[in-house]
Amino acid sequence: MLDTTRRATVYRMVMEKHVCPYGLKTKDLLEREGFTVDDHWLTTREETDAFKAEHDVKTTPQTFIGGQRIGGYDDLRRHLGKEVKDPNATSYTPVVAVFAMTALMALAASYAAYGTPLTLRAGEWFIAFSMCVLAILKLQDVETFSSMFLGYDLLARRWVRYAYAYPFCEALAGVLMVAGALNWLSIPVALFIGTVGAASVIKAVYVDKREIKCACVGGSGSVPLGFVSLTENLMMVGMAVWVLVMHH
Repeated sequence: MLDTTRRATVYRMVMEKHVCPYGLKTKDLLEREGFTVDDHWLTTREETDAFKAEHDVKTTPQTFIGGQRIGGYDDLRRHLGKEVKDPNATSYTPVVAVFAMTALMALAASYAAYGTPLTLRAGEWFIAFSMCVLAILKLQDVETFSSMFLGYDLLARRWVRYAYAYPFCEALAGVLMVAGALNWLSIPVALFIGTVGAASVIKAVYVDKREIKCACVGGSGSVPLGFVSLTENLMMVGMAVWVLVMHH
């Protein structure tokens, strides 16, 4: 049962063609924390601008508790003792999400094909699916990816077009390895880009001791260059060697 003595007032944009997502998050957070919310809608641009001018604020939503202005959504989270994400902080979450999903996909594919999730093919598919998904993330914005990639890749620094070709090469090798087709093409591609990538990461991180972000999940990622990046490249090398040994 909600404690009705805890009240909060929220001013948020609710217009015909726009409903502020942070306003919805603010209202939801307050209600989950046991507040009774007086929900005030700002339904026009003029009304919103007038509210901002009156309270000398630049954004909405704005929350008031006990007559005191708390601020926007992040300010409310801080006020309630909740974590506020630093947009500049590094995070392994994107990589964990990718590998967790591709592992589940591989197990599901193995079960569908062989009646059991635990097969050698599931291991192969895990790496191949991971290559495909990581390639998709890079291909979303090749220009941004290439700029970040040029910060540490040894070959790309000598031949800039390689930075643009890399996501397509990774995608090609991944798709062919999923299908188990054209090994004569997938093996050298994966072996080449994986070896160059591993050497580049080792030099940048473990030799030069640089602290930079990895382009492994695309140019907008915040994953630090290091173990994860090295793992991605070694997985490709390992997969290429495995396919070479097992299928030849």
